[in-house]
Parts: sequence; structure tokens; C-alpha cells
Amino acid sequence: MIDLKNFQEKLNIRFNNPSLLELALVHSSYINEKPGVAPNSNERLEFLGDAVLGLVIAEKLFEDFPLSAEGELTRLRSALVRRETLAQVARIIDLGNYLFLGKGEESGGGRQKPANLAGAFEALIAAIYLDKGLAAAKIFILDLFGPEIYKQANQGAETDYKSKLQEIIQAEHQIAPSYYVIDATGPDHAKLFTVEVRIGNDVLGTGTGKSKKIAEMEAAHLVLKALKKD
Repeated sequence: MIDLKNFQEKLNIRFNNPSLLELALVHSSYINEKPGVAPNSNERLEFLGDAVLGLVIAEKLFEDFPLSAEGELTRLRSALVRRETLAQVARIIDLGNYLFLGKGEESGGGRQKPANLAGAFEALIAAIYLDKGLAAAKIFILDLFGPEIYKQANQGAETDYKSKLQEIIQAEHQIAPSYYVIDATGPDHAKLFTVEVRIGNDVLGTGTGKSKKIAEMEAAHLVLKALKKD
């Protein structure tokens, strides 16, 4: 028997309507084998959760990467909401252990299948949204996705912008640009860093971000945009 009380404690969320949480965990294979036990699978909730997740992630990227173009924001969003990433995040909360699966699906390793984990995670988001509202769903999503957002940013645009700028500067000046933190404001859990990119003592541009790496990325991006206009 799946302990929904234990799962709510793990999530640090107490549902007003626990049946929503239970429905979010019901895989279609469970319905197929036990049609009279549960009326529906989590597929409808999955549909809604996908939309809520997309909105929250899009808003977060829009706020945290003010200099990034639409194409880069789209790349980041796609990387964050793809099946593999959702399954990875779902494993953080041991979601697979709480799924209602048919015997065949379970014996086939269904509790760790990326498709099952990703679908149930989206359904769980929808259940939280319906039970607690958008603000609670947003907190839940960002608490889990925070590290992944910056990981994806650092793997993609940060390397691209900084490497492109370095190639240009080294070709023209035979020296690599340097990055310096000139300001850090706000509490420890929500600091905003300001970084300058320089050649020697000459400041080429300034960027801000919620980590040093993101501020460096934005500084490099801003300089590249200025060079492109020139």
C-alpha cells in the first residue's frame, strides 16, 4: 500500500484534497488491470501540469536572463522541460516509489522509466496547482529546478558567449578578457552579482545575474551584442 501521508511529508505539502495527489500517481497500466479501483489515470493532470511547468520555467528564465534572446531562452526551456530532465528531478523526491502501477509495468521496471516519472511529475504539479494554487506550484517547481536551471545555462550559453568573446579579443589584442566581480547585493539566498569584463584596465561591459557565472555570461553577451552593432 502506498503511504500518501509519508509522501506529503517528503514534499512538505499537505493536500486539502488528497484524492488529487492519489490521482497524480495513477499510471494507465494500473487502470487497465484494476478498472474498478481507480476511475482515471494521471494523464489529464499530466496535460495541465505540462502547461503550468512551462509557464513557471518561462517566467523564471525571462526574469533571470534579461539579456538572452528568444532563441537562447527557448533552448534553455526545452532542455529543462524535456523528459530526461523531468525524470531526473522526479528521482530527487523518489516519485517512482509512490506510483500506482500495474503488475506488468512494475515488473518491467516501470518505477524508474523516464516516461512514467516525467508524466507523474507533471501530474503532481497539476495536483499541487489545483489544490494549493499557482504560487504553491511555483515554489515547488523552482525549489527542485533551481540547480538544474543554472546547470543548463552554464553548459550552454555561458560557454558559448564567453568562448566567442575570447576568440575575438585574443585575435585582436593577443590577450584573453578577464572577469571581475564589482558588486554583490542582497541576502545570501538571493544575491545579485555584478561583473565587469575587461581587457587589462579597460572595461568592455558589465553583466548582472544570480550567480557569478551568469553575471559573466551576461557581460560577455552584452559585449558581443555591442561588437555586432559596431
